[in-house]
Amino acid sequence: MIDHISLPVRELKASARFYDALLKPLGMTRVREAPQTVGYGKTYPEFWLNERPQLTPLAEDSGLHICLRAPDIAAVDAFHAAALAAGAKSDGSPGKRPQYSDRYYAAFIRDWDGNRIEAVTFLRD
Repeated sequence: MIDHISLPVRELKASARFYDALLKPLGMTRVREAPQTVGYGKTYPEFWLNERPQLTPLAEDSGLHICLRAPDIAAVDAFHAAALAAGAKSDGSPGKRPQYSDRYYAAFIRDWDGNRIEAVTFLRD
């Protein structure tokens, strides 16, 4: 249903380095670059960063939330650890979320611009 998403960021070069580390455990790398944008994906750009120097950081109650599928628990954990190591704020440590499903395992972060990003995997029996 959704082909790709785009996030606004104030500093493209710094944010791209941040997302390089954050998206690597999810199997995504830079697949396209232009002066004011970077596209990440596995084979084509699914996740874009667009430079918006005048951007005001999003308020935590903005409602923006993007969830990315992870292949397994280790990838969710690595996503969260990479984000924190790069200066992101945790918005939910890795763990089960039984309020969603007994099989839902996720972690949440907020990037430097206030974007709320989640990585999720679904546990097998």
